[in-house]
Amino acid sequence: MQTHLQNNSLRYLKDLLLITLGIVFACFGLKSFLMPNDFIDGGVTGISLLISRLTGFELYYLILIINIPFILLGYKQIGKGFAIKTTIAIIVLALMLFLVPFEPVTHDKLLIAVFGGLFLGGGIGLAMRGGCVIDGTEVLALYISRNSILTVGNIILVLNVLIFGVVAYFLDIVTAMYSILTYLSASKTVDFVVNGLEQYTGVTIISDKNDVIKQFITDKMKRGVTVYKGEGGYGIKKDIDILYTVVTKLEMSKLQSEIRQIDPDAFVVQQQIADIKGGVVKRQALH
Repeated sequence: MQTHLQNNSLRYLKDLLLITLGIVFACFGLKSFLMPNDFIDGGVTGISLLISRLTGFELYYLILIINIPFILLGYKQIGKGFAIKTTIAIIVLALMLFLVPFEPVTHDKLLIAVFGGLFLGGGIGLAMRGGCVIDGTEVLALYISRNSILTVGNIILVLNVLIFGVVAYFLDIVTAMYSILTYLSASKTVDFVVNGLEQYTGVTIISDKNDVIKQFITDKMKRGVTVYKGEGGYGIKKDIDILYTVVTKLEMSKLQSEIRQIDPDAFVVQQQIADIKGGVVKRQALH
């Protein structure tokens, strides 16, 4: 019981630290890079920045108001704990934007786009690692994707295309282009923070030489392999062994090359994996 409480306490402290760092990073990116130079990002933060630029309303006020519907969606789609964390995080972010006097770092437009996006994306990613969001775009995309044929990625792309189209129309095309660069920097940083440097790939292999391939994966690559029993559905029906393994992105080329040498006709399917827990891959990655 005591161990369980200690683990929960450590997890809450870790989440608190990640969210706090995320808020500081996001605030720094906004106040020291984007806001002083009237740059726009994508997502809900981008909408807030755009409305602030067009109307003169303070950004901290808009971030609070515009995120309310997304918090309610998060409560409905994900849960109460997520909604509470997100509410507190957004309130703290708004207070920091109002109270903390971060100074502009540079007026070079390229540096603003790259580093403004980097700090803002890093902040959003750290908050997500802590179990909440400070930009409700993903929550909206998740909600729409469950009620349409569009994926989360497609919805975020469409939303940002609309935002940058409005920027180009109401402001100017150069601002829109720099805003796209800012968004790309932010989104790649979010991916890096959330998924980590070692992105994993799930590999399904069907081959007549599966024993040789399995031996290579376990002996040479030191990775685990799961063997599924299947039945061929094309042509003559026969029992087949289906291999499944998980490797890091950097190891994928080595595995593909060896499979082609062993069996050029092997059927290989790859699937990107955001994160894994335990297993041989995780243990090897920690050494």
